[in-house]
Amino acid sequence: MNRVLPLEDHRGLAITGASGAALDALEDALALFQRWRTGAEAGVERAASIAPDFAMAHVLDAYLHLCSRDPARVRGAWPPYDRLLRLRTNEREQLHVAAIGAALGDNYEQAKRWLGVLLREHPRDVLALQVAHAFDYVTGDLERMGDRVDAVLPAWSAADRGYAAVLAMHAFSLVERADYGRALDVGLRVLDLDPYDARAHHAIAHVHEMTEQPALGARWLHDRAAFWSTGTVVATHCWWHLALFHLALGETREALALYDARVRSGGLRELGDLVDAAALLWRLELLGESDAGRWREVAAAWARHADDGFCSFNDIHATLALVGARDWPRAQALERTLHRRQALPTRHGETTRLVGLPACRGILAYGRGDFAGAVELLGSLPARVARIGGSHAQRDVLYLTLMQAIAQLRRPLPRAA
Repeated sequence: MNRVLPLEDHRGLAITGASGAALDALEDALALFQRWRTGAEAGVERAASIAPDFAMAHVLDAYLHLCSRDPARVRGAWPPYDRLLRLRTNEREQLHVAAIGAALGDNYEQAKRWLGVLLREHPRDVLALQVAHAFDYVTGDLERMGDRVDAVLPAWSAADRGYAAVLAMHAFSLVERADYGRALDVGLRVLDLDPYDARAHHAIAHVHEMTEQPALGARWLHDRAAFWSTGTVVATHCWWHLALFHLALGETREALALYDARVRSGGLRELGDLVDAAALLWRLELLGESDAGRWREVAAAWARHADDGFCSFNDIHATLALVGARDWPRAQALERTLHRRQALPTRHGETTRLVGLPACRGILAYGRGDFAGAVELLGSLPARVARIGGSHAQRDVLYLTLMQAIAQLRRPLPRAA
């Protein structure tokens, strides 16, 4: 008989409704989630099947859905949340349930506040830290993202299970704070502890991107591919980073080969792959390398998400795809939709008003050859652009478009005969 006993997890935190076997399954799933490796869902399912009343199994199930920019995936958090509302939970678990409910209500700021309360009381709750970190990233709350990790670090040591994951979050936070030397040191320390931590490889790729060391970055990713390219949730995105390094080296043929073999090879079904595809093709477009066939494929895939109304980060990348494909009817329809949504009293309404709509209009202007309009619209964004979330490297596509529009305006007019 699999008797349910009062237990603590591997960080000494009290849990309810678990058994020893269910806890082992959940800890394995959590480790995969922390290290950005695939398979966490199967571990959660196993934990919940062993102990159906195991609250933290349903908490992790909900978070696996919520840490996404795809609204269809986010909605998948409702069943575990409904289950949690009917379970006996302790005070810490109740804070998780409150954060999940707030996120499902599209109130990410309240979700982050609940997670902040939880972390102040339980700084070793690595799941709370990881989800708060993810929510800070999605909402562009870069300072808080770094402050959270700084606050809990004193409660951790190298002997603790999950310590490498905490350091990996620290490394990425340091990148986004432009503290690149420390970010590299911390990322390398993570890989000394766990060479298969995909998040640390990703953070180090960002260091090389932001410090403009494409040759070093390309060599790093090539040499470490066995650790990040198989069995991780970030494989396509790291191939995207490698393609960016090739672009920076002037190697457009290599970048396009990576696009075909790695970025689009999965069929462009995942929203993250769509983001990477649009961003890479747009960078090629800015360099004068356009391909109508590739653009049509990406635009058709984005058309399924163009009306999601979930976040401005998605809207901007959908606009890149539609403009790149010269699909003016859909691009203009998205602009009209965003014009209406900017008035909504929602998270998406606010970011649409502040960043999303002017950014999308700036991309449209650039695509039409209205470079002065693109400069006016995109030039107004830098102070607020972090609000769309993502990384500096991802948001850089707007800056690159602005710079290319300025370059187009500076080109001398041909003299009359």
